[in-house]
Amino acid sequence: MTDDTATQNGQSADDDKVTTLKGMYEDYFLDYASYVILERAVPSIEDGLKPVQRRILHALNEMHDGRYHKVANVIGQTMQYHPHGDAAIGDALVGLGQKGLLIDPQGNWGNTLTGDSAAASRYIEARLTKFATEVVFNPQTTQWQVSYDGRKREPINLPAKFPLLLAQGTEGIAVGLSTKIMPHNFIEICRESIKILEGKKPKLYPDFPTGGTVDVSDYQWGKRGGKIKIRATIEKIDNKFIAIRELPYGMTTQSLIDSILKANDKGKIKVKKVQDNTAAEVEILIELATGISPDVTIDALYAFTNCELSVSPNACIIIGGDKPHFVSVLDILEHITHQTRDLLKMELMIKQKELEEKLHFASLEKVFIKERIYRDIEEAEDFPEVLDIIREGLEKYFRDPNEKAKKGDTRMQLLRAISDDDIIRLTEIRIKRISKYNSFAADERIAKLEEELKQVKHDLEHLTEYTIAWYQHLLDKYGKGWERKTKIGTFEKVKVAAVAANNAKLYVDRKEGFIGMGLKKEEFVAECSDIDDVIVIRKDGKLMVTRIADKTFVGKNIIHVGVWKKGDERTTYNMVYLDGKTGRAMGKRFNVKAITRDREYDLTKGARGSKLLYFSANPNGEAEIVNVLLSPASKARVKDFDFDFAELAIKGRASGGNIVTRYPVRKVTLKEAGKSTLGALKVWMDEVSGRLNLEERGRLLGGFDTGDLLLVINHDGTYEREELDMSRRYDPKALFFIGKYQDDMVVSAVYHEGERKVTLVKRFQIETSSPGQKFSFTSDHRQTKLYLATLHPEPEVEISWREKKEKKTKVIQLAEFIDVKGWKSLGNKLHDGKLVTVKELNEPYVPKVREVTVKATKKAAPKQEESGGIKPGDTIELDF
Repeated sequence: MTDDTATQNGQSADDDKVTTLKGMYEDYFLDYASYVILERAVPSIEDGLKPVQRRILHALNEMHDGRYHKVANVIGQTMQYHPHGDAAIGDALVGLGQKGLLIDPQGNWGNTLTGDSAAASRYIEARLTKFATEVVFNPQTTQWQVSYDGRKREPINLPAKFPLLLAQGTEGIAVGLSTKIMPHNFIEICRESIKILEGKKPKLYPDFPTGGTVDVSDYQWGKRGGKIKIRATIEKIDNKFIAIRELPYGMTTQSLIDSILKANDKGKIKVKKVQDNTAAEVEILIELATGISPDVTIDALYAFTNCELSVSPNACIIIGGDKPHFVSVLDILEHITHQTRDLLKMELMIKQKELEEKLHFASLEKVFIKERIYRDIEEAEDFPEVLDIIREGLEKYFRDPNEKAKKGDTRMQLLRAISDDDIIRLTEIRIKRISKYNSFAADERIAKLEEELKQVKHDLEHLTEYTIAWYQHLLDKYGKGWERKTKIGTFEKVKVAAVAANNAKLYVDRKEGFIGMGLKKEEFVAECSDIDDVIVIRKDGKLMVTRIADKTFVGKNIIHVGVWKKGDERTTYNMVYLDGKTGRAMGKRFNVKAITRDREYDLTKGARGSKLLYFSANPNGEAEIVNVLLSPASKARVKDFDFDFAELAIKGRASGGNIVTRYPVRKVTLKEAGKSTLGALKVWMDEVSGRLNLEERGRLLGGFDTGDLLLVINHDGTYEREELDMSRRYDPKALFFIGKYQDDMVVSAVYHEGERKVTLVKRFQIETSSPGQKFSFTSDHRQTKLYLATLHPEPEVEISWREKKEKKTKVIQLAEFIDVKGWKSLGNKLHDGKLVTVKELNEPYVPKVREVTVKATKKAAPKQEESGGIKPGDTIELDF
C-alpha cells in the first residue's frame, strides 16, 4: 500500500499508524451515531425499553418495598447506572409514570390533556405497579452487565413477559433514522398474543389514551411507509356551540386551541370564542360566529386545524443488541409472544430444579431422622468418618439414579446421587428440630412437593397452553380499566374548498372587466373563500376560470361571474348566441366540470362577430322558457315565439348547439323559470359519520328535485323540515327517520307521556310550513319518552311490558288503533305506565325516488325554414 493510499484510508504510512483528522471525524461520528441509536433513542425488542427507562425500572425494583419513594431519590439511585444526568432521567420517569402501566405515581405528575408539567421531583413520589413486579422482573432469568463506572451491575435487558413496547408506544430520533411506534390496547394485545399461540393470524390497531378516532386503512401494521389519520371527537351542541371532547394523539388542549386560533386568524374558519373547560375530561367549547354552520365548521376544523393529524408510524427497534431493524407491530408481537413462552419455560425449568432439590433433601432428611442415622455417628472419631457413616446409612434406603435395581431391592431411587454437601447439610440439623420432627407432616410436605413437581413437568410438556393461560391471567387480573378508548373508523377526505369559511367577498366591474376581493366600490357578487376559483363569461362568448385575488383583469363586458367548483355535474349553463358566420341564433346547454385556469375557452363556434344573446346559470340543471323577439325587418312569418331549453340535451362547453332561428334576433328574455331536467338528485346518509353524500354510502334518503325538502324526526320528539344541505352532519343514533318530505306523509308515534304517566299513540300529518325550524310533537315533560316514530303507511309494532314480574307482548296495527289527527293532539292511550320495548315489524320505510324522463323533442318554436336544409331544433355536430 502506498503512502498516499494509506493517508486516504485515515492512517499514515509510518509504523505508529497515527490517525489523521479526517479519519478521526469518520470514526468518531460512526461511534457517536452507533451510541445514540443503541444506547439512547431506539428501544430494544427484548423488553421494549430504552436504556434510561430500563435503568429507572431496575433502580425502582432495587428500592421496592411496597411504599412510595420520592422521585428525587429514584433519580439519584438511577444515576448509578445512567450517565446522562438527572434531567434526562426525570423526564423519562415522568413519561413512564403518566402512562401508568409500570409506575404507580403519587402527587402532581402533570396533565397529558392540557400539557401542564409535573411538579418538582422533590414533591412527587413513585413506586412500581403490581403488574411491573409480576411481569417485568426475575433476577434468575436476567442477563447482567457491569454499569458504566464498574461499581454496579445492571440488566442487559429486563425479562419482560409482555409486549411493553406495543402497550406504551415509543418515539425517538437518532442519527440517520427515527422510530415511532403507536401505543396499543392492553386487552387486545393479550388476546392477539393468544391468537398467535393458537396458530391464528393476529390483528392489532393503535389505541390512544386521549381517545379520538383513528383511520387505519393505510396503517400497514406500523411498518415504515404506512400512515394513519387521527381525529378529535367533536360534538355539535346546538347551532351556536360545538365542543371537542377527545384529542388526537400527541395533542394537548393548548396546542389544539392554538391551531384553531391560527386558522381563525387566517380566515379559514370563523369562531367567536374558544374556551378550555378541561378538568378530568377534555372539553374545548367553541362559540361560532353568527350565521356560521356548525356542521361546516366541524369539517373545517378537520381540514385546517390539528383536529385531524396524519401520522407516519415507523417501527424501528434493536434486535439482538447490535443493530436497528425495520419491522411491523405484528412482527414485534409475535417475537415477544414467543419470547414470553421461552421465559416461562426458563422459569419452569428453574422451578423444577428447585423442587427436585427440595424433594431430594426432604427425602434424605426424613430417613436420616426417622431411621435414627444421626445416632450412628456418636462413636466416630473424626468428621470424615461421620460423613462415611451417614452415607453408608443412607445407601441402605436409597439408590442412585444410575444404579440398576437388583432383584428384591426395595430401596427408593433418588433424583440425583447423594453429594457430600447433602450429608454436611444433614449434620447441621439442630437437635431441637430432630426432637420435634413429625413424620406425618414430613410425608405431607413430600407429597406436596411431588404434586408441584408433577404440575411443573406437565406445564413444560404443554408449554403453549401454559403460555396461553399466562396471557389470560394477565387479562383477567389487570385488564379492567384498559378498555379501548380510540374508535376505529374510516374518514371521508374533507374537501378544503367545500368547508373553507367565507372569509372574502367577490366583486365585479362588468364594464371594465375586473373581478376580485378588493373592488369594494363595485358590484357585490357573493361571499367566498380566499381559495375559491371564479368563473367568468363575457358577452363575446369567452369563458375563463381564475383563482380569486384582490383584483384581476378578465376582459370587458362580463355577463356572468360566480364561484366555480371542480367536478360540478349539477350546475348547468343555458345560453343563446349569435353565430357571426351564419347569422343564426344557436341554443346550447352545458356543464363546466374541468378546466385549465386562466385559459380562455370559446363557447361559440369562434366566428368573428359572434356574441351572447342570452345566458343563465342553473345550480340544479333547471331548464327555463325564454321569449325570442325577432327583428321587425326580418322575413319570418312569426316574429315572437317561445323557446324551451328543456328541448336541448346537456353537452360539453365546446358543442355548437341547436338552431333557435335563422333570422336576426332583436332580444331574448326570460319568460318562465324551469324545473330540473337532470332528474331527482339521489341522496344517501352515511350511517357511521352522519354525512350526506351522493356516492351511495349508507341509507337512501330519496330523490330530491328543485324545492324538495328533507324531513327529520328526532328521538327527543321533535321534527323539522329543512332544505337539502350536503354539508350538514347528523347524528344517526339520534334519528328515528330522515328522508325526503312528501305532502301525504303520516307520522305514527308511540310515546310515554310523563305528566299523565301513560303510553299514547298518535298519527298526524306535517301541518307546519316553516322550513328550518324544530317542532315538538310530544309533551315537554322531562319524563316524556318517544319510543317509536315511523313514516310507514301501515305500521305494525310489537310492544312489551311487565306485569307482576312477568313480561307480556302484543302486536298493534297503529293505523287501525287511531285515525290521523292534528300534530298537537296527545293521541289515544295504549298502556298504563311505561313499556319495556317497542319494535317495528315493518321493513324500514324509504321514500320513493321519482325518476324524471326528459323528452327528446318539444315543440317550442314555429317552423321558420321553407324546405330542406337545417331546421330549428336540429343538432349541429362540430369537429374540434
